[in-house]
Amino acid sequence: MACLESMLLARKIGVLIVEDNELMRHGLRAVLEHGEGFAVLGEAEDGVSAIEMASALKPDVIVMDIGLPQMNGIDATRAIKKIMPHIHIVMLTSHDNKDEIFAALSAGAAGYCLKDCASERIKSAVTSVAEGAAWMDPRIAHIVLGAFESAAAKKDESVHEDAVAVAALSQREREVLRLMVDGASNREISDKLIIGVSTVRTHVEHILEKLAVSSRTAAAVKAMKGGLI
Repeated sequence: MACLESMLLARKIGVLIVEDNELMRHGLRAVLEHGEGFAVLGEAEDGVSAIEMASALKPDVIVMDIGLPQMNGIDATRAIKKIMPHIHIVMLTSHDNKDEIFAALSAGAAGYCLKDCASERIKSAVTSVAEGAAWMDPRIAHIVLGAFESAAAKKDESVHEDAVAVAALSQREREVLRLMVDGASNREISDKLIIGVSTVRTHVEHILEKLAVSSRTAAAVKAMKGGLI
């Protein structure tokens, strides 16, 4: 029986919920546990506990609030991605402040979802980032793209630097990056470009290294700022 339970768990996306509001935590657990393919491995109430539980439980995805006690969600995300880069993080928050959005994405978050969104969006965000794609709430994407348009109009120095970084990519890396911006998973990129998944992973690693970023989402941000899209 224990073996069967382990096999069933292995097929599911392991999730750690990090939220200081008890009612919200219970609601998230209910949404995910009543969905197909999710297993809630644990809950944390603050950023410090999130790091400890991530290390112990090794979840596939962390659903992370920003406004946490002891250590905020952005700092916790940065710390977790530094020591456990394979863990994907979705920010689930009521914050739609531009500075916090970019801080979260720069820290390594792969997704950004607002708390007032429908439960199906939360499940979609968790599933997408678990597959290696980036995911943003449409309202957040609008803010991000608007910021890029403003920056491009001003032709500031940071945009120029990002353009130089994107230009240094090979043609194949640029093709992979375009698909990453579209939110494609490694398997979808493999099918689209007719190359092996392991080759896609290698390209993604090289892209992150060349762009000096730690996540696919941050790479997509640089791609848009650098004029690739």
